Amino acid sequence: MFLKPQCGNRFLKGGILLLLILCLILMLLWSRDRSRSSVQPRSPSQFNDTPFQKQPVRRCDNSSPFLVLLVTSSPDQFETRSAIRQTWGSERRVGEARSVTYFLLGHGRERQELIRREGAVHQDIIQGDFEDTYHNLTLKVLLGLEWLCRSCPSASFVMKTDSDMFVNTEYLMELLSQDTRSNVYTGLIVKGARPFRQTSSKWYVSKEEYPGDVYPPYCSGIGYVLSTELACRVWNISGRAPLLKLEDVYVGLRVAELKVEPVEIHTRPVFFGNRVAFSTCSYRHLVTSHGVRSSELQKYWRELQDSAAEKCP
Repeated sequence: MFLKPQCGNRFLKGGILLLLILCLILMLLWSRDRSRSSVQPRSPSQFNDTPFQKQPVRRCDNSSPFLVLLVTSSPDQFETRSAIRQTWGSERRVGEARSVTYFLLGHGRERQELIRREGAVHQDIIQGDFEDTYHNLTLKVLLGLEWLCRSCPSASFVMKTDSDMFVNTEYLMELLSQDTRSNVYTGLIVKGARPFRQTSSKWYVSKEEYPGDVYPPYCSGIGYVLSTELACRVWNISGRAPLLKLEDVYVGLRVAELKVEPVEIHTRPVFFGNRVAFSTCSYRHLVTSHGVRSSELQKYWRELQDSAAEKCP
């Protein structure tokens, strides 16, 4: 009887096994490189080497927005951010002008994984690796300006606002489109404000932090707008100025240092630091209303959209 040699079979089986092992190794290496490419480096900021914990992957190079809105938010405000995305924070257009919105956060602690997923889906989270507190509000806003100046410097304007605001984005773009001035700094202008010297006050500022008796004119933090060129000049000089916890005053101080004064964007008030009673005509011709809840945002926005064709007196 004729017997087939076994050595050839063993060699063939060994070769196949080796090939399978090599394929498995290549797949593992490809998977590792792909996962690394999807994770952004923790790039340091110029402020105390504070790293960006998370920032959008997209830049503005190919499609420059007219207006970038930077909204200060706390890590647990998932519902509020969702409501803003569905209303005034959604991408809006007025002619060729376009707006985009980003949220500024500090560290999320136990909510960090949820924030990571949220940012991966929406690509609108700018997060610094610092505690999310009122005292770090200035740092939060400056990191937002840093991201703007590095990733979206071709935008025309930037607005800083808060998460409890209603912002009529379209009306704001309409007003800004008509303004031909350079170095625009506008909002609810505060004049003659004095530092709080009582240590029990939330807004306490010591003589060492600010020795003057009166602040220069500045725009309230409820919502102010800067031309991007001016915003980047503010960011550039902020690295050499000690931080002040009053973010709106701090920005006003830097603007004053640049010899620029806040200006009105309209002959009548359009930035309101209080809650404005809702009507479609009043909200159609304002920029900000303060203290608006998430559920109200959606109601107001829907009514404004539904009544867009109606005339106002």
